[in-house]
Amino acid sequence: MSDPQNLPSNGLSYKQAGVDIDAGNALVEAIKPAVRSTRRPGADGEIGGFGGLFDLKAAGFVDPVLVAANDGVGTKLKIAIDTGKHDTIGQDLVAMCVNDLVVQGAEPLFFLDYLATGKLDVDQGKAIVEGIAHGCRLAGCALIGGETAEMPGMYHGNDYDLAGFAVGAAERDGLLPRKDLAAGDVLVAMASSGVHSNGYSLVRKIVELSGLAWDAPAPFVTGKTLAEALLEPTRIYVKPLLSALRDGIGIKALAHITGGGFIDNIPRVLPDALAADIDLGAITPPPVFGWLSQAGGMSESEMLRTFNCGVGMLVAVAAEDANRLLDSLSASGEIAAVVGQLTARSGEPVTFRGKLAL
Repeated sequence: MSDPQNLPSNGLSYKQAGVDIDAGNALVEAIKPAVRSTRRPGADGEIGGFGGLFDLKAAGFVDPVLVAANDGVGTKLKIAIDTGKHDTIGQDLVAMCVNDLVVQGAEPLFFLDYLATGKLDVDQGKAIVEGIAHGCRLAGCALIGGETAEMPGMYHGNDYDLAGFAVGAAERDGLLPRKDLAAGDVLVAMASSGVHSNGYSLVRKIVELSGLAWDAPAPFVTGKTLAEALLEPTRIYVKPLLSALRDGIGIKALAHITGGGFIDNIPRVLPDALAADIDLGAITPPPVFGWLSQAGGMSESEMLRTFNCGVGMLVAVAAEDANRLLDSLSASGEIAAVVGQLTARSGEPVTFRGKLAL
């Protein structure tokens, strides 16, 4: 039994155990403007209650099917933690969830975040949540709540973790993938902003082996440090794709190219009878992938199963609508190109021709 004489004369407090309730309350107040900036039809409440509300009728849906997705940011967080740059990692968190929603034809409606840390830093937390709010604005969804957990027994030093949960909706007859996917449908690649949020355990290993410091000039882009370049936030494809869908362009399926690269993600939206034939020469990988391939001594096949290699989203579209889709995406500020087509499957679900320009 512990000696009562070792206890403070006035007893222990939660703060002495490492949890600062006042800091948590201060963070809630600090992030309210960012949260308000994400309001949209269906969500106009304040944070701070026990739950967030969303009114589907006010959002304009008639016969909706709800679609949900959750995700984290992975070890990309370690770069943010090690360099003290926390303002973009929130966009990554939102992107990883909402890009998965739009793949099913759903409009993201609302988002909730979970931030767990050893010691709550209000300025750091505010920067993280402002990044989340920015991602929500890009996706057109409301940040309606979240949770901040201060757990000194679980996280040490400056470590923290992020998770997010997004809910969207689609009209029942608008869900993807469509059942009329067919050989001859065209595959359009939407350019990524860089590595996005997958493969960072390998990225960090390559950086370690290279001997470069985080504040060293990035060897593959001018004007940025290595950390700044590798923290480039994940692109959010929601609004351009929803716009194309609402214009009646014949999008039949979408594949979000995340962990597992081309090899694992494309088959997730294909029926057993179809395969994707990809022309690697039609893809323009950002320079970071050439550097990772060279510095890590990685084969092309390993690159294709680990990274997005410059393709953040792959779109299967009816051949007669391919040019309309390219025009629509270009008008929305996206870089897109035809990179292949669907074929009858006779072997692997994804086949490649040409070589990546690494």
